[in-house]
Amino acid sequence: MQAIYKRILLKLSGEVLAGPDGKGIDFTTVNKVCAAVKECSELGVEIGLVVGGGNFWRGRSSGEMDRTRADHMGMLATTMNALALADSLEQMGVDVRVQTAITMQQVAEPYIRNRAVRHLEKGRVVIFGCGTGNPFFSTDTAAALRAAEINAEIIFKATNVDGVYDKDPNKFADAVKYETLTHTEILQKGLAVMDATAASLCRDNHISILVFNLSDPENIVRAVKGESVGTVVRE
Repeated sequence: MQAIYKRILLKLSGEVLAGPDGKGIDFTTVNKVCAAVKECSELGVEIGLVVGGGNFWRGRSSGEMDRTRADHMGMLATTMNALALADSLEQMGVDVRVQTAITMQQVAEPYIRNRAVRHLEKGRVVIFGCGTGNPFFSTDTAAALRAAEINAEIIFKATNVDGVYDKDPNKFADAVKYETLTHTEILQKGLAVMDATAASLCRDNHISILVFNLSDPENIVRAVKGESVGTVVRE
């Protein structure tokens, strides 16, 4: 089966990379995720990747710390994850570039939209670090922004649940899973897909979202091939 998408934006949470320990980087998990990314790349899919930093630091749970500084620390955490993913992909023979929204030229390229698109056209995986480069914006918003900028067809939001539910399936046995949703429904119902800023940005730019479970990284490949693996959000 061939890929049905030409260019995607894959959003990974930092917690996904932590594996069973829940913090830091579990390279067994990282390698499994990267093996799936490699498989998608070999199918001819152009892949941009935004990664969070919650396995190291969460700005919003930093207590009394200044929010701007706490968010800057979170951006640095995303860069550590981006470099770990890049290293794993390179060891698998995948051509990859890391671009960061905050300039740190000794370790990564600065984010330049045209350069990122050119990398994608050449078949390189591009990993975007530091979120949007601004405090008060989540990495979900960064994923929506980068998806719009690089003209991605869809955002793959890989999470720890197998789709979007009307309430937390880990707490409520009668939670109902949605097969399809609209961005407007996400906003109106306050569903925990992504924050309102990210959802609005996707709606305004007609970017679809696929929410699925990354406990089996092969779900990324299945999703690229068009198999039903989660909840699709589209207007």
